[in-house]
Amino acid sequence: MSGVIYLVQDDQRLLEMVETPYASESLLQGLVADYPHLLAGDQIDASAPRRWLLVSREVGLAADENGANRWAVDHVFLDQDGIPTIVEVKRSTDSRIRREVVGQMLEYAAHAVVHWSADSLRAQFEAACAAQGSEPEQVLGDFLGPDTNADTFWANVKTNLQAGRVRLLFVADKIPPELQRIVEFLSAQMDPAEVLAIEIQQFVGQGIRALVPRVVGHRPGRHSTGTQQSRQWDAASFTDALATSRGSQEVVVFRRILDWVRERGLHLWWGKGVTQGSCYPVLDYQGDSYWTFAVWTGGSISIQFGMLQAKPPFDDEAKRRELLDRLNRIPGVNISEERLAKYPSFPLRVLTDSAALDQFLAAFDWVVEEIRRTREVTESVEA
Repeated sequence: MSGVIYLVQDDQRLLEMVETPYASESLLQGLVADYPHLLAGDQIDASAPRRWLLVSREVGLAADENGANRWAVDHVFLDQDGIPTIVEVKRSTDSRIRREVVGQMLEYAAHAVVHWSADSLRAQFEAACAAQGSEPEQVLGDFLGPDTNADTFWANVKTNLQAGRVRLLFVADKIPPELQRIVEFLSAQMDPAEVLAIEIQQFVGQGIRALVPRVVGHRPGRHSTGTQQSRQWDAASFTDALATSRGSQEVVVFRRILDWVRERGLHLWWGKGVTQGSCYPVLDYQGDSYWTFAVWTGGSISIQFGMLQAKPPFDDEAKRRELLDRLNRIPGVNISEERLAKYPSFPLRVLTDSAALDQFLAAFDWVVEEIRRTREVTESVEA
C-alpha cells in the first residue's frame, strides 16, 4: 500500500492522510487490546470470520512445570472456536522484528501448549475482567452469543491446547520482507498451529486517524476454525445427554418444554455442537422466524433477547423489559437490564419447581401472543 490514502468528506473534498509511525509500541499494543477487530478476522477466514476474546495482556508463561513465569506474552486472545491466539506487537523500527521475534514466538508456543491450561486461561480472563469492573460471565456471554455456551467453549480451549492448535500473530505497523518470508514458510509447514503476521498501518490527516489492517502469510485454502466435526442433535440424543449431565428432574422440565412447543405450533431448531447440544423453540410467522430461548445439555437456558430485538414488537426495548420483568418474577432468575440486547442464561434446575416452570412457559405464551397480535394488526393496516 502507498504511503497516502484519501478520505472523501461529506462536502466531496479529498482529505489527504499520510502514513505515520506509531508514537510508541505501547500505543499499538493498547489499540489491539481495545479494538480486537484490528486483527482482521475476516481476512484470516472469510467464510467464518474470526472473532476475538481478550484473555489478558502481559500473560505470564513459565519455562518449567511449576516454575516461575519467565516471559510475559503481549496479548492472549481466544477465537470463537476456543483457539488460543498469542499476539506479539513490535514496531517496524525495532530491529528484533526481523528474526529475533520469530524465535521468541516459537518459544512462547512451545511452552504454552505444555504449561497453560484451559483453567489457567480462564482464571486470567476472569481476573482481567474483575480488574476492569466487568462481569466475566456477561463478557463471555456477549462474545459467544446464542450458539455456544461457556462449558463448551472452555472444553474447546482445553482440546485445542492438548492438540497444539494455537495461532501465532506477529503484529506491526509494517511487516518487513524478512519476517514476511519466515511467516509464509512457517504457515506452509506448521499444522495444526497457525502462523500469521498482521500489518496495521496508521494514516493521519487534519486530526483524523485511520488504521488499515492487512494479513500477511495466510495459507490459501486454510480455514482457522477448529477441526472437530459437528454433531446433529435431536430429541433422543439431547434427552440422553441431559439425563447424563444433569439428571431426571431436568429431563422432566425439558420434556414439558417439548410439549409446550408442540402445543403452541412452534418448531425446534437443533444445534450441531460437538460436545454440547442446544435446542431452540422458534416461532415461524409469514416467512419470519422468531427465536425465543435455548436449552442446553449442560443444564442451562438462555433467553434470546439479541434475536428478538431484530423484529417487532420486541424491537421496542419496553417490550423486552416487560419480558425481563416476567422472567425475573421466577424465583432463582435475576437478569439485569444491561442484558436486554444479549443472551442471558440461568440454570435449568430453577424450573424443576413446577410453579416456576409454569411461570416461565406463561412468559413465553405472552411472547408468542404478542408477536402474532402485532403481526395481525400490521397486516390489517397494510391491507
